[in-house]
Amino acid sequence: MKLNNEKDGVVFAVLSYVMWGVTPIYWKLTEHISSGEILAQRVFWSFIFMLVLLFLLKKWNIYVEFIKGIVKKPKLFWSLFLASLLISSNWGIFMWAVIEGRIVEASLGQFINPLTSMLIGVIALKERLNVSQIVAFVLAAIGVLILTFHYGVVPWISLSLALTFGFYGLAKKLIKSDSTVGLALETMVISPIALVFMTYLMFQSQIQFFDSISTSLLLMGSGIVTVLPLLFFTMSAQKVTLSLLGILQYISPTIVLLVGVFLYNETLSKAHLIAFIFIWSALAIYTFSSVTKRGQKSKYHIKKKIEA
Repeated sequence: MKLNNEKDGVVFAVLSYVMWGVTPIYWKLTEHISSGEILAQRVFWSFIFMLVLLFLLKKWNIYVEFIKGIVKKPKLFWSLFLASLLISSNWGIFMWAVIEGRIVEASLGQFINPLTSMLIGVIALKERLNVSQIVAFVLAAIGVLILTFHYGVVPWISLSLALTFGFYGLAKKLIKSDSTVGLALETMVISPIALVFMTYLMFQSQIQFFDSISTSLLLMGSGIVTVLPLLFFTMSAQKVTLSLLGILQYISPTIVLLVGVFLYNETLSKAHLIAFIFIWSALAIYTFSSVTKRGQKSKYHIKKKIEA
């Protein structure tokens, strides 16, 4: 039974990462819409679909209780607000990069996400790195520097995606909520800003939601595109080990990279290739180190239980 649960978890995890990987195809369909409106509509419709999802998953009471807790704890509200701003910024940067034909740079940002989170953990949470993790970080830094020297500018899209998601993870540590409830709260907090912006566009006669049925459906569908992979990921998280999830997470940026190069004919230059080799090497070392460390912890706990 446990084996079947793990197999189901792997299927759900792969589905979620594949969906995240092919999202550039969806955002390309919206390139005739302004990036600002896409982001505002995505936040709003994600909130609507998250409310529906909470009802279906019978988590409405948890959601309401968390809202009550936010009212009583201003620090929790500001942590939630910060998390909302960071994830919204991450969404906006990624969509803008896709529409502007910079999908390869966006995939690079997703690849270095785990390493950026590791660095933030060291600085903000005083976490310690082992030798393998230090080597991984140095290799990734070399990869970023190669692109910086090659283009003469810092790869800001990649770094912005990695940093916003890394700090988002840090803010989430302070909130400590179920992932489904958490996203509902985050979209709830930022939705008023999205609504104000959409109202402004409407008064300026610049809103594109009503231009055509296809445009309306695409913008409404942005909520499903956001929520559905999260649902599958949530279903997998409790059934799959963190070590395995750590390996599977690279499915998404790999697909994003392939989509950019082969579907939209973006250039994968020699500098990109060399940088990716350094970053992939860093990820291999990082993943191996994480898996080994978790394996040693598991053996230690098992040994302690036997001795007890």
